[in-house]
Amino acid sequence: MSTKHPIISVTGSSGAGTSTVKHTFDQIFRREGVNAVSIEGDAFHRYNRADMKEELARRLAEGDNSFSHFSYEANDLAALQKVFAEFGATGTGQTRTYVHDDIEAEVHGVEPGNFTEWRELEAGADLLFYEGLHGAVKAKTEGIDIASHADLKIGVVPVINLEWIQKIHRDKASRGYTTEAVTDVILRRMDAYVKCIVPQFARTDINFQRVPVVDTSNPFVARWIPTPDESLVVIRFANPRGIDFAYLISMINGSWMSRANSIVIPGNKLDLAMQLILTPLIHRLRDNARRA
Repeated sequence: MSTKHPIISVTGSSGAGTSTVKHTFDQIFRREGVNAVSIEGDAFHRYNRADMKEELARRLAEGDNSFSHFSYEANDLAALQKVFAEFGATGTGQTRTYVHDDIEAEVHGVEPGNFTEWRELEAGADLLFYEGLHGAVKAKTEGIDIASHADLKIGVVPVINLEWIQKIHRDKASRGYTTEAVTDVILRRMDAYVKCIVPQFARTDINFQRVPVVDTSNPFVARWIPTPDESLVVIRFANPRGIDFAYLISMINGSWMSRANSIVIPGNKLDLAMQLILTPLIHRLRDNARRA
């Protein structure tokens, strides 16, 4: 952790909704005049698309059916930890961009499925913002403790069937995959999901978990993604000290406390809840940094 150069990490698996949370953070940064520099977890994949395909084939031939982008060894976590540590110490670091599609390729001048060159982070940022798969990893066997470098750790964790529905619909719509192909990816990732992704949510400061109130018992045949109006969101605080739950309940119509450290809100109030909860925390990080 670093008082002078704070780091916010948002962690969630593919299809969890981290991009939506990032959009809310961007709104807060813009409104409050916070100069945040952002990095994406995809930038720290170990392989480009072609090399990942070859590595998958090699491991499958050796009987390893669990290797995926969720796996520690599929990512350069040492490089990610170095960026966190370097920014925390000096406010500097490097990142790159993984180019997903033709639209991004036009912007970056790199073929889809490849990385841009490494570049320096923008100087003079108030804080570093990370969004990706591994923002709260602590893996002793790998010598990795990314979680210890982040000052505010956010988990985005919809219930698993909803997460799968969101992933299936996204990958079919934006990447042209079939339901069967996405299902194969989900199954291959399950081992690393349990071992690499899930443990991080015990280290996060705040978790946002969307829970649908419609039938999602078979996510592989679901025709629609449950809407915010068809959902609740459970917000869990690792340390509820200093959280004004009475204020939040008064400001968020239809909300209630389910435990001493948790509040439940209507799904369509998520953006409002995030604004109310995160804005003062961001101010605190920036104010502490300026005083350091």
